[in-house]
Formats: sequence, C-alpha cells, structure tokens
Amino acid sequence: MTELGLPKEIVACLFDLDGVITKTAVVHAAAWKRTFDAFLRQRDGEDFRPFDDSHDYAEYVDGLPRADGVRTFLASRGIHLPEGAPEDPPDRPTVHGLGNRKNDLLLEMIRTGGVEAYDGTLRYVEAVRAHGLRTAVVSSSANCRDILRSVGAEDLFDVRIDGVVAAERGLPGKPKPDTFLAAARDLGVEAAEAAVFEDALAGMDAGRSGHFGYVVGVDRVGQDAALRAHGADTVVQDLSELGEQA
Repeated sequence: MTELGLPKEIVACLFDLDGVITKTAVVHAAAWKRTFDAFLRQRDGEDFRPFDDSHDYAEYVDGLPRADGVRTFLASRGIHLPEGAPEDPPDRPTVHGLGNRKNDLLLEMIRTGGVEAYDGTLRYVEAVRAHGLRTAVVSSSANCRDILRSVGAEDLFDVRIDGVVAAERGLPGKPKPDTFLAAARDLGVEAAEAAVFEDALAGMDAGRSGHFGYVVGVDRVGQDAALRAHGADTVVQDLSELGEQA
C-alpha cells in the first residue's frame, strides 16, 4: 500500500459527491422524506407509513439517479406511478413529477442552509493530486457542478461525470458501473487502475461490478458491515484515515 492508503497500481481516484466530498447526503435524505411523506399522506391519509430517512434512504434511493430512486422506493411499497416526462411540474403524480418535487426541495434547502465540504476529503484529494494521481467526481446529481463550485472544489477534479453528463451520454446510473467506467475512460485509465470512493450501497455495487482496482467505503452513518457486504475493500469514517492505514 502507498502512503495514500491505496494499492500501488492505482493511478486514478473516482469520488462520489454527496456524503463523500460534501455534507449533502443528509440534505438529500431530508428532501426525499418531505417529498415521499407528502405523497403518501395524500394517498393513504394520516395513517400512512412514513419514509424512513435512515433505512429507506440507504436501501432504496441513496446514490441512484432521481427517477430511479422514486421508482425503487415506491416499488418497495407496492406503488407504481406513470413515468410522466422529465419536465413534469412538481405537483404532478408521476415518477418525474415526484423527482422534480424532491429536487426543488433540495435546492431550497441548499439555498437556505448552504453546503459544507468534508475537510478530510478535500485534504485527501489534494494529497492524491500532489502524488500525481488523476481525479474524477462521479455523481448522480444534476447539481454537481454548482455544489462543487459553492465549496471551491471544482478545480480539484480532472473529470466530472454527473447527472447532466450521464443523461447526455445515455449512461445508466448506480448501481450500474457505467458512470464510474466513463470517468475512468475519460481519465485514460483502466478500471483496475482506479479506486472508487463511495458512501452509498449502490456505489459499492457499482465499484464491485465494474471490477475497479480498489473500493473505499465511507461510513458516515454507521453502516460499516453493509458497505463491506456490498463490496468495499476497506471502510473508513473519513478519508483522512487512509493515510494513517498506509
């Protein structure tokens, strides 16, 4: 292992955004809860079963593209909605309508509360680049670039594969490995030469199925065992720990 805590063959690092670079995973979970609870209350009345922003978030929506998150969670409750269209208004009872409602809430919460980065991650990314490794951010968020800019981190990444780029290229989102594989290709490296850094179980699945050289699980919410079960080679609570493990 190198002093970065990575195998010697790793020459590129692929970082998820929410929960790895920025402290936005909790904001996403809160926005999903507000969206789904309002929908379920209207559908089922006051006896509805609320969205669990711990279990349901981790199991059904974390790391997935927005529409996939809507479909997957609702399917867990035996609910199926019309797809609708990407431009559906947020009050329309369709997959895209609910997804757009969640995005509106997320942006409102970010505007009012701001965004913070994990200092340990930013220091680690800077160390990675100082050692000559290439870097990419891989996120299902369509707001990835704006969020990176808001924390002054856009220039730390050579490549960005986010929800906007994925839609342009027709790339399926996590747990499929396609977005991570696209980042590796854009960096000019093989999957076996790249490390994936993820906090979501769907991201672990993507790292494993894409046959990446190393998969780092970032445990922000106490799911060490689940991250390992889904393919993490190692699990840390903060990326600053990687150098200490070397």
